[in-house]
Amino acid sequence: MKILELRFKNLNSLYGEWLINFSDPEYISNGIFALTGPTGAGKSTILDAICLALYGATPRLGKITKSGNEIMSRQTGECYAEVTFESQAGQFRCHWSQHRARRKSDGNLTDARHEISDAHTGKPIETKKSLVSGVIEEKTGMDFERFTRSILLAQGGFDTFLKANAEKKSKILEQITGTEIYTEISRRVHE
Repeated sequence: MKILELRFKNLNSLYGEWLINFSDPEYISNGIFALTGPTGAGKSTILDAICLALYGATPRLGKITKSGNEIMSRQTGECYAEVTFESQAGQFRCHWSQHRARRKSDGNLTDARHEISDAHTGKPIETKKSLVSGVIEEKTGMDFERFTRSILLAQGGFDTFLKANAEKKSKILEQITGTEIYTEISRRVHE
């Protein structure tokens, strides 16, 4: 899985709309980059936005529901997170959003929307919130737990990965690097 673009609006301390294009030549040519900044600058919010767009949840807050949304920036009436990603199954756009009644900061929260569509055609693949995570898992091979454990490695999560047993680490690394094919070839040659 490769994240191509992230868009979000009014999440935590990052007010307004934001766009990070990970297919920009600066990201591609350098190969590796770091999110740095002082406490409260929004580093974790960027990671939260990716999780929110894909799974409608974050490692820090869990599922965002109609009864509570602690990720929406204070004194705002709407928020969203959208990620475009590529996997062996193709390119997809995942969008999660929630707003308050009349999009007013004092309005009641409405139900969140969550959907996945084809990134090229815009054609929706799944719009039923309860089914989107299953489609994400099908397209990426990762559920929320595996994604946060292997790809995101959010604050404190790296320690969990390091403490995983050898078999779990091996499976996660195979999936991240796309080398599971070599394990299958090895198994078939042995047979």
